[in-house]
Amino acid sequence: MYEYIKGEIAYISTEYIVLDHQGIGYQLFMPNPFVMSQKQGQSAQIFIYQHVREDQISLFGFPSMEEKLLFMKLLNVSGIGPKGALAILASGAPEQVIQAIEDENETFLTKFPGVGKKTARQMILDLKGKLQDVVPDYFPNLFADPDRNTFTDKKELEEALLALKALGYSEREVKKLEPTLRKETLTTDEYIKKGLQLMLKLS
Repeated sequence: MYEYIKGEIAYISTEYIVLDHQGIGYQLFMPNPFVMSQKQGQSAQIFIYQHVREDQISLFGFPSMEEKLLFMKLLNVSGIGPKGALAILASGAPEQVIQAIEDENETFLTKFPGVGKKTARQMILDLKGKLQDVVPDYFPNLFADPDRNTFTDKKELEEALLALKALGYSEREVKKLEPTLRKETLTTDEYIKKGLQLMLKLS
């Protein structure tokens, strides 16, 4: 099994890149090949996963080990194959996918191509609490204490929420925004501005 390949990015298409390593061009299917566009013609290290079928051998490439690990975890879910797992990573950042699984957010998961309610539920059943080796760079405290909220308390956010209430927004409206705002790390003023922008979208 290959871990990664270092080489020059020789070609980028909508589905894959070609990585030239010692004169051999490796076709690597990636979630978002165009994220590598600025590195075309330059050397890069791509983490890869080799998928073998009776009639085909394919290489899937990822810019980080975390994306590769999440891809492999998704392959363990019944109903998700390599193309489906790639589509999920292409449509959402790894941290968003992980958070949705941990929060049992089926509505968010069903937004991904090819993921219906049954598959979303299966993802949660199979992966919730089992993504510790993927999580560290994204949510280092996600599994530290199961009795705590998945996000740490933020003084700046609490101040911003109070300010939004002072501006006339109801407790219910502010509570609706809180989960989204907790995903950000901002100053009090930035939280308030972000909250006001979200309020306008909801109105």
